[in-house]
Amino acid sequence: MPLLKKKPFTLLEPPKDLEPNELVYQVRFTKEIFRDYEVYLNRINLYRQRFWTCKVSGKGNLTYEEALVSEKHAAEKVPEIPKELMTPALRTIHFSMLSLKDLADTIAAKLQEHLFVGAELHGKRKKGDLCPCKILKVLEDSTVKTKYEVAWLDRNKKVTETAVVNRDDLIWKKSPFSRNSLKPFIRKSTRQSFPWVLHDKLAEKYRISMDPPQDLKGIVFIQDGAVYNKRKKDAMEVKDSGKLKKKKVEAEEAEATKKEDNHQKEEPIKYPIDDLLVQPETDDPVFTVRPLPSRDFNVPMDGVGDLLMVWDFLSSFSKLLHLWPFSLEDFENAICRKGSNVNLIVETHSSLIRLLKSEKDECFSAVQKRTRALKITLTNWTDYLCDFLEIINIGDLSTHITTIKRGHYGLLDAQVKLGILRELVNQVLETDIAREKLAGYVEERQVLLSMKRGEALEEGRKKREEKEWLKAKSVDNGATNGHGVDSTGNNQPVLSNGNHIGQNGQIAKNKGEAFSTRPNHASNRFRHLEIESKKTGKKKNMGVESQAEKGIDLTKKEASLLLRDEKIAASTWSIKERRRAYFERELEKRILHTNPLGKDRDYNRYWWFKRDGRVFVESSDSKLWGCYCCKEEIDALMGSLNPKGERERALQKQVEKFYSRICLELQKRSKDLATKIALEEAVHRRSTRVRALPRENPANAFLNYVNRWKED
Repeated sequence: MPLLKKKPFTLLEPPKDLEPNELVYQVRFTKEIFRDYEVYLNRINLYRQRFWTCKVSGKGNLTYEEALVSEKHAAEKVPEIPKELMTPALRTIHFSMLSLKDLADTIAAKLQEHLFVGAELHGKRKKGDLCPCKILKVLEDSTVKTKYEVAWLDRNKKVTETAVVNRDDLIWKKSPFSRNSLKPFIRKSTRQSFPWVLHDKLAEKYRISMDPPQDLKGIVFIQDGAVYNKRKKDAMEVKDSGKLKKKKVEAEEAEATKKEDNHQKEEPIKYPIDDLLVQPETDDPVFTVRPLPSRDFNVPMDGVGDLLMVWDFLSSFSKLLHLWPFSLEDFENAICRKGSNVNLIVETHSSLIRLLKSEKDECFSAVQKRTRALKITLTNWTDYLCDFLEIINIGDLSTHITTIKRGHYGLLDAQVKLGILRELVNQVLETDIAREKLAGYVEERQVLLSMKRGEALEEGRKKREEKEWLKAKSVDNGATNGHGVDSTGNNQPVLSNGNHIGQNGQIAKNKGEAFSTRPNHASNRFRHLEIESKKTGKKKNMGVESQAEKGIDLTKKEASLLLRDEKIAASTWSIKERRRAYFERELEKRILHTNPLGKDRDYNRYWWFKRDGRVFVESSDSKLWGCYCCKEEIDALMGSLNPKGERERALQKQVEKFYSRICLELQKRSKDLATKIALEEAVHRRSTRVRALPRENPANAFLNYVNRWKED
């Protein structure tokens, strides 16, 4: 059960007097039942807040539903500790005052000392070699040391022979239980921490006493079935004593406000809310009908996800793999091609295997014992691929090793090819080379984001300083010119350069000096204003021109100044746009993984890959895929999203953010498709006496693929 602010949370009991045909509101993931819609909505809002914690993994900042999913996945990863080791492990946990990290290390060290039936470790044979083995039976004897009957295992973990060995001859090469695997086990087995206390049923099952040990008698105590830390309890009592009066006053005020709220009208619903709770209203706009996505894929429907994942990885890390990028359509056609091996598929497998081989990890340690050419070529890449499939030992893929060895890789089904590529990508992601690359991307992204944040702060600082400077200038200008009052006592409008203009268009006499000197950090446009103001004052003192001519010249100069300001502002805005585009471009180059655009009302996920252009739709159960291929479908999709729902509002914002780029890519794709169709029609119109080569057909463009980044 998820924790609310790291404390246990109890679900509500269903109403007692429910009728069979009564209409109620039920929370989907907790099965709680409510009669009042407002109470139900408040409960849903509580579950949507990000202060829930997964009890098993300890992850925080989650919603209630995300915490439930996290607990489910974490529970699957909790190691299965043998029955023989459960009692010593639980006794170590019970009433321990250690931190979670130290407690997990202590349990791992203790469990490593115990050997149990079924444990796989290494043992010394007669020649002194360490060989993998499995304990079959524990032979206990009171006169001599404990001995173990073990079965020696080969590379495929098959039993070759059995023997009886001593405890000193058995060695753990790797600890059977790691710290990270024991942490979920500790959280799952306990109901509180510091001290760690087991669940009552679990302690009763393994006959562990619930009384605190003697060394903790003065530190912990039991009250009303709960175990408390005395020091922590005393500190909490001192802290709470000062807040007792404040709580009473707050409770009285809350009761008074509650009585007042009962007489007031119901408050309107604050959107956005959960999409499934949105009800149609009269003021809603007219939503368009959501178009059905196209499901025209060459690969099977259950392989579309693997196709997109593998292609996106190959495109994102093409430089690391030394693999020239290719389109999704070419990759799909190459996967579905039957018969001979396509160069695109051969280069893809070779680049992945080459990176794994250069890593020199345990994945290809067995290859060193075989006679293999050091360089992966077009003729021997299948040998390395068969070695890889033997090592990972996945049943659905290992059955095709014989077919690949015979040179018939092209005859495999598309789903099998995608499964092999998926496993290769997963192994590449675990290598140190890929992790170092990703770590470098993370650091570079942080530097770019800090630069972007610094420029935004600097821009805001300049705007504030300019605003303060303008405010100071307006005050100084009013004091110098008598607060804008002429000799007759009438207020006159003031120009930006400090001159007064009468209602009849005549210019009043300039009084005093021009603006005081501005700070050095102000922008150039204000410096121009100050210079022009000084020039106007000098010309005025000369008394050569008439007042009307001065008014005309002043108007022209003011217009030129305004035009100059507009040009400066336009250039400044273009610089900002270029900087913003630069940061977005550089961040996209260092992409870590592709995230979906969002989800709709029914939890369908929407994906957009920048190198393809189409918007793909994945069903909530990941069994169905579709795509939108034209601008009209994107417009209809945006018109069908209801911004009152949380998911569809977030999806709408993301589609609007990338709308121009999506439309540009789709238009480019439509032009390329029209060109291909025209070329295909031209090929079909040729005379039947002239046979066109298969590579000339645009549909077979993937056959012309050449890896220009291939390593020598």
